[in-house]
Amino acid sequence: MLVQKDLINKLRYFSLNSYESKIWTALLSRGVSTAGELSDIANVPRSRSYDVLESLEKKGFIIIKIGKPIKYIAVAPEEALERVKKKINNTAEKQTKMLEDFKKSELLDELNLLHKTGIELVDPSDLSGSLKGRSNLYAHLEYMIKNANHSITISTTSKGLVRKFEEFERAFKKAKEKGVKIKIAAPITKDNKKVLNELSKYAEIRHTDDKSRFMVVDGKDIAFMVADDEKVHPTYDVGIWVNTEFFASSLEKMFNECWRNLKTIPSESKK
Repeated sequence: MLVQKDLINKLRYFSLNSYESKIWTALLSRGVSTAGELSDIANVPRSRSYDVLESLEKKGFIIIKIGKPIKYIAVAPEEALERVKKKINNTAEKQTKMLEDFKKSELLDELNLLHKTGIELVDPSDLSGSLKGRSNLYAHLEYMIKNANHSITISTTSKGLVRKFEEFERAFKKAKEKGVKIKIAAPITKDNKKVLNELSKYAEIRHTDDKSRFMVVDGKDIAFMVADDEKVHPTYDVGIWVNTEFFASSLEKMFNECWRNLKTIPSESKK
């Protein structure tokens, strides 16, 4: 039986590797089968088929039929998906609890002390790095927002404004509660007007035609993106983070000069 490569790749969502996907789909097509038959149908080496079937049984994708020779029965895809979902949720809950317990431990205090001591010994010019992939980039931006004490200055694109609301709403709220002043400049379009009302609760937003992408925190931390977000896939998005008061404060001053001339949000979009 030939199974499309695209289907095999998509079965990774079920947490199955290539051999597991081939054996399981072969068994689905047969209903009940032996290891040898499945090996031939799925084109999986016989020396591996038993290990693969054992793995599938542990994951809840197949059932071992009682009798000789040993045969296997495929679990319905919908049920298999529910089992995978339940397992992922259980694992996530356990890991979350472990992390929450760790946050309350003395070990975290010791690690924070080590980090603080190490940072004090680092030359400011060494506090820089590249951030590859939008998920990593946004994780660091959120870290910067959480550690802001006075100001957050953001220049972003139309779509970037929507993403930042979706990703950082909670962080923006906490920053405002600390008294941090947040300014955001972005192109205001019909596609992002829906988020303006909510985002305006935490930040002052003004319209700009510029498409630059950067964030400055407290006039010392800066992160800027090097590509147009409309022309780069999120996986290949790249940002540069630098801890430099000289550069960051200068950029913030230039931003504030431009800020005075930027258009305020039309009143209808605030309603």
